[in-house]
Amino acid sequence: MRRITTLLLTLIAISVSAQERRLLTMEEAILSTELTPQRYSVMWDAAYPDCYIHREGKNLTAINIRNGKLQSATLSPKATPPAQLEGNNIVWVNTDGTRHKVTDFADKNIVAGSTISRNEFGIDGGLFLSPDGTKLAFYQKDESAVSSFPLLDITTRTGTLVQIKYPMNGMTSEKISAGVYNSTTKSVVYLQVTDFDAERYLTNLTWSPDGKTIYIQVLDRQQKNMNLNAYCATTGKFIKTLFSEHNDKYVEPSFPLYFLKNDPSKFIYTTSNRDGFQNLYLCTIDGNIERLTKVDADVEYLGQSDKSIFYHSAEVSPIERHLFAVDLRNGRSRQLTRGEGWHNCTLSADGRYFADNYSALTVPRVVAVGSTDGKIYNELFRAPNPCEGYNFCPIELGSVRSADGKYDNYYRLIKPLDFDPSKKYPVILYVYGGPHSQMVTNSFQAQLRRWEMYMAQRGYVVFVMDNRGTDNRGLEFEQAIHRNCGVCEMADQIAGIEWLKSHQWVDSERIGVHGWSYGGFMTISLMTHHPDIFKVGVAGGPVIDWKWYEVMYGERYMETPATNAEGFERTSLIGQAKNLKGKLLICQGAVDDVVVWQHSLNFIDQCIKERVQVDYFPYPRAKHNVRGKDRVHLMQKVTNYFEDYL
Repeated sequence: MRRITTLLLTLIAISVSAQERRLLTMEEAILSTELTPQRYSVMWDAAYPDCYIHREGKNLTAINIRNGKLQSATLSPKATPPAQLEGNNIVWVNTDGTRHKVTDFADKNIVAGSTISRNEFGIDGGLFLSPDGTKLAFYQKDESAVSSFPLLDITTRTGTLVQIKYPMNGMTSEKISAGVYNSTTKSVVYLQVTDFDAERYLTNLTWSPDGKTIYIQVLDRQQKNMNLNAYCATTGKFIKTLFSEHNDKYVEPSFPLYFLKNDPSKFIYTTSNRDGFQNLYLCTIDGNIERLTKVDADVEYLGQSDKSIFYHSAEVSPIERHLFAVDLRNGRSRQLTRGEGWHNCTLSADGRYFADNYSALTVPRVVAVGSTDGKIYNELFRAPNPCEGYNFCPIELGSVRSADGKYDNYYRLIKPLDFDPSKKYPVILYVYGGPHSQMVTNSFQAQLRRWEMYMAQRGYVVFVMDNRGTDNRGLEFEQAIHRNCGVCEMADQIAGIEWLKSHQWVDSERIGVHGWSYGGFMTISLMTHHPDIFKVGVAGGPVIDWKWYEVMYGERYMETPATNAEGFERTSLIGQAKNLKGKLLICQGAVDDVVVWQHSLNFIDQCIKERVQVDYFPYPRAKHNVRGKDRVHLMQKVTNYFEDYL
């Protein structure tokens, strides 16, 4: 029997009889905010250096952290950004309202100022104002050679095909450049990037504090080599490469540089490529680099003061997040947050204080403020149990060993209402399993999706587990999937199922699986590779073959069909369709622009060829994620499918 570490067992102490407590409705499980803990907001403003600002409705109150004195507060007005996007171009708006076109491309294939690389590498926008506000750096992409994919708009009289640019794995990708607009000279220069191939990536653009230099992490299309380069913001000329990164699997730069406020010759750089975990490094503009956070855990930069760097860290536990400070002079670190759980912190502008917003499995929400010197920590608000009056089942948080025996994979487990260990219950495995995801944390209800509780209340065991390849566990854990997406993930999920099956209260003949997107891929993978285990599955928006997925994500984890033919053949679900035995329902938004229709329709076509029965339900006006009332319909259909066949 696999080892299990149970961290916490009881979710809610039952204070009234089960007959007096409600079950969730489908609308409550999917749409309602009724079960969300009461809101309490804390903000920081540089105008109140020793205060935090509490918002209640429209009223703002500044409260001195040290003596508790109150005063009315007015937040500093936010500056209006001088740059705006108009179609595929950028317009600069002066303070007097006059406008100037930064770019003026008639060709819609050239897009300036918008996000690029399909939001990979931490990119979520394309405009970067200089520190003094006189210059604007921007991303630009040329999609002229990128293939289009048609999406069907059924709202028009005869239906309309809407073409989107979708760079598929191994095919031509967008070409990216970076420009700089000078509002004084009203001119644009482009950075002279010559590294690697023409379809290179430009990521994490960062201005130097004096506005004279722009730093960019330049990544080759193969995503195995990265150069951190400096460019002159006035001429666009290349200055130098500070340092480079290489990894035989992949390098994934996802964070900008953070310059020290009191020493602009130094900056904080984040990478997981050098020491096996995502850590912070203290670098100089001369190219020197030194590890700052020396922990075997993933960390993320939060802010700084004159003496310290502050960061969130998983070093207490992979399922907990805490705030730490590391001293820039001696490298010593210390924990600032108190109480177990998942902490989300914000810093005051000067780094002297922090707000701590956290929860744990049985703690709905706590808001506190503290000083970063550790002398002050005051709890401001503790949310009441938002599930009072609902007959929620207990949630267990624990771990099962990974299939290779090297890791503890964390899970949440919900047993049915009025659980009787002498009875046997059907199981629903809810799965995602892909990169940059963590579905189980020591936060309120362990990140429960309320549909899971809805199903547990109706007699199902519900099991959710993070496998190898997911987030917050270091580089080796994450890169285990490289060139073989789905293989080790399935092995780990089966290890979890086998542990479940070792309990007499599990009905081994009635195990189902459900997931969306990467989870849809995992659902069909499990159904076809382990047909004797899974009786019923519901897959949403599933990847079927990685050759139909986009370049940036797909080539990082799978490379290309030309360089990894055996991996693509091994992980493709087209050839697995013939192995399907159980009942499978596939749902997908018909205008999905993330996992395009090419995937699921080809799987259906193969099932027809193999004379394998499969059920299919499209949502005609939904994109990748089915939302709103459509989602209520979707989850009712998912529920009905398990009720009918599991």
